[in-house]
Amino acid sequence: MRHKVAGRKLGRRKDVRAALRRTMINQLLVHERIRTTRAKAEFIRGSVERLITLAKRGNEMGNAAMVHCRRLAAARLANPEVVQKLFDDIAPRYAERPGGYTRMIKLPPRMSDSAEMVILELVES
Repeated sequence: MRHKVAGRKLGRRKDVRAALRRTMINQLLVHERIRTTRAKAEFIRGSVERLITLAKRGNEMGNAAMVHCRRLAAARLANPEVVQKLFDDIAPRYAERPGGYTRMIKLPPRMSDSAEMVILELVES
């Protein structure tokens, strides 16, 4: 039993899970909508919410704090174009929203293995 065990393994090693998380977050922030399995969507949803909140707080603060927040986001995303889009386009969109930046829409199961599929997207403010 997995009582009180936090996180998901997704059948992968730690480094592969980290790469999967980074790639999926980058794709979600670039395209603002991705189609994936429910387990993977739940796996990255919290990280995306935290990154958007970090970008919002960085934009609200002064110059030094904003640079610090951009560096924290860049360390997690490893893609400067995505960091720029996060801080310049996405975060200002949610300036007045207290949270809940993503939405999961259920889809029919995948044909090959009947995995639960969802669309994970950024909500329109």
